[in-house]
Amino acid sequence: MNALNIAEYMQTLGMQARAASARMASADAASKARALRRLAALLRESRDSLAADNARDLERATAAGLSAPMVDRLKLTSRVIDTVAEGCEQLAAMPDIIGEIIGMKQQPSGIRVGQMRVPLGVFGMIYESRPNVTIEAASLSIKSGNAAILRGGSEAIDSNRALAKLVQQALVESGLPAEAVQLVQTTDREAVGQLIAMPQYVDVIIPRGGKSLIERISREARVPVIKHLDGNCHTYVDDPCDIDMAVVVADNAKTQKYSPCNASEGLLVARGVAREFLPKIGAIYAAKGVEMRCDEESRAILGGLAGAKLVAATEQDWYEEYLAPIISIKVVAGVDEAIDHINRYSSHHTDAILTRDHMHAQRFLREVDSASVMVNASTRFADGFEFGLGAEIGISTDKFHARGPVGIEGLTSLKWIVLGNGEVRR
Repeated sequence: MNALNIAEYMQTLGMQARAASARMASADAASKARALRRLAALLRESRDSLAADNARDLERATAAGLSAPMVDRLKLTSRVIDTVAEGCEQLAAMPDIIGEIIGMKQQPSGIRVGQMRVPLGVFGMIYESRPNVTIEAASLSIKSGNAAILRGGSEAIDSNRALAKLVQQALVESGLPAEAVQLVQTTDREAVGQLIAMPQYVDVIIPRGGKSLIERISREARVPVIKHLDGNCHTYVDDPCDIDMAVVVADNAKTQKYSPCNASEGLLVARGVAREFLPKIGAIYAAKGVEMRCDEESRAILGGLAGAKLVAATEQDWYEEYLAPIISIKVVAGVDEAIDHINRYSSHHTDAILTRDHMHAQRFLREVDSASVMVNASTRFADGFEFGLGAEIGISTDKFHARGPVGIEGLTSLKWIVLGNGEVRR
């Protein structure tokens, strides 16, 4: 496709999405639930063919020299298919919030005023690597009564095409328009430029990927953007805490999976428990090959640990999202310094405190300025599926409209409604 053809193609997708969004906004709950359950069934029935499509993507990615974390994100394993299928079924079973009326109040004039929840309309999704995002975005779009235009990364094109085909099959078989979810079929980057500059067709853009992609979208988009730039998440081990629990949680938060944006990249440890806690977690990190970038105090405590990869931390390390077996470690005086450090250096994504002190926990919850804040739990739980949203369209670290994991409600808006009985303004 040349630039002119891509522009025409994207305009066509936009017009089709806008028309489909009107039908989706008026679709009944039963039809949307039926489409989601059918999609779940099709995903499970298509494991073998999906694996074959995914294998082609993985082969190309490996040949192109993509990093191990990037290749890992591309994998469409049987477990991943089960997870997204379960997400579809979970969404199907959830109440339909479209048309819900809240806050209805009688006014002195006699009118009753409230708000109704409605779909945003059309959202554009631009994402990299993970093909499961195609299903997460499609399923949330269906449930929320929106239409979606999806543009996945070129590295996952075969997987995404196969998944999008199943989505459209489920829509049609359920009496809904196939154009409610459209995948951009070209890998030409010009399509992205077109998608983010069509306010007449697209109501919001949701980018998921590397920082450079999201910065570009935020800079060039002519429609609102729901986004987070990176995931520099922290786990703070407080004094007092349950040391054994803290070791388990800090291990999980870092090593359960290195590539997600909710993996902890920074470990803060209160001075009062550092000498007991750090050798225990350090031994686990050392056994798993995790490089520890330490401040002077934590490095002194960990210095005699056999097999440990210890590096002196730089100022940049406190800001870093590694997405790799690397973690920054700092000893802090206590909860005050931990909160100050997190609010200064974090990306305001997800941060956790491990503590036995109720007041410290409450202060952490109130004062840490992040989209998700946790007490005695792994940062890896910052996920729409784990939060009970069925699936997530992305994570927002902005403070307007949606914040944290964005599920059904984040893809809706509220409009004011007024019920009267002939009242006029005096």
